[in-house]
Amino acid sequence: MKSLSRRDFLKLGGLSLGSLAFTPRLRNLFDFDDSSLVRVATDSVSVYSKPSDESSIVSTWFRDELVHVYEEVVADTPKHNPIWYRVWGGYMHRARLQRVKTLFNTVPSVIPEGGQRLAEVTVPISYPYRKSKASSSGWEKINPPIYFGSVHWVVGIETGPDGESWYRIFDELDSNVPYYLPTLHMRALAAEEMSPISVDVPWDQKRIEVNLTTQVLTAFEYDKPAFQTKISSGIPGGDFKTPSGEFYIQEKMPSKHMGNSYFDVGKKGLVNSFADADGYVLPGIPWTCFFTPAGHAFHGTYWHENFGTPMSHGCINMRTEEAKWLFRWALPPHEVGRTFNRGRGTLVRVYY
Repeated sequence: MKSLSRRDFLKLGGLSLGSLAFTPRLRNLFDFDDSSLVRVATDSVSVYSKPSDESSIVSTWFRDELVHVYEEVVADTPKHNPIWYRVWGGYMHRARLQRVKTLFNTVPSVIPEGGQRLAEVTVPISYPYRKSKASSSGWEKINPPIYFGSVHWVVGIETGPDGESWYRIFDELDSNVPYYLPTLHMRALAAEEMSPISVDVPWDQKRIEVNLTTQVLTAFEYDKPAFQTKISSGIPGGDFKTPSGEFYIQEKMPSKHMGNSYFDVGKKGLVNSFADADGYVLPGIPWTCFFTPAGHAFHGTYWHENFGTPMSHGCINMRTEEAKWLFRWALPPHEVGRTFNRGRGTLVRVYY
């Protein structure tokens, strides 16, 4: 009998879990918060014998594999991000790992006729499908997958390829070809989660400062810091650097598809391109605030955990919950239910 490799075993395990997840009578078995899980968010991540990249490599995990974390370890390096995860067999640095959960949603939210609602993905990985006359089943799976923490507009509920309820997704970049995700995998957001905050602070008493040298963002109210965090700006040099200067937030979108279209990638030789900074097919980027005409923005990030050093194509990468706070705080105010809000908003100063 042929032995199974670890990767084969994980794939079979994932298929088994997926089959059980789509069995209605067994859904409650998986209604849990798995907060000790990370997803490999790049081609591969090495496991080291010690929490140091100078130690020996014990094993390697590959894109979209899920790894259980036993504990966080604070090491000496790298200085900007000294957190390592103790995993089976050794240690993995968290830079290109995404902390994920598995939270199934058993009751689909009703979508008003002709309306739309925001929903976030609450499982590590979910594969979208589109309807296809060329397929014998009438459905076609598309790549890349949709990932935990991404936010999408849902505009309807239909029976999906497994006979269960699926959301129809509106994607402004691929608006002509809708695709679908299981309602099981998405949590509809309540209006109060997105409503503006600090609304009593006048327009001219809010500002955002980004120090590209220290990779720190600070939000000010009345010249006093109201919020501060590490970010990842654009990679210096070439076309990816984040511009310095004085700007204003111009447009806010709670969900934005950046990079390449799902359905144009074949024309560009990018079939099966993955949804991260490598493949640059990034649907459902959450809590986006544009501050330059060229499209530089603050936004949530679901493809790395390496804040404190430049990582992006020019935007300001933030942890998703922190980007959500900034989205709600900054002007122009977001009107819940709108795909975008435009207007002269909060002052942004970017400097070295």
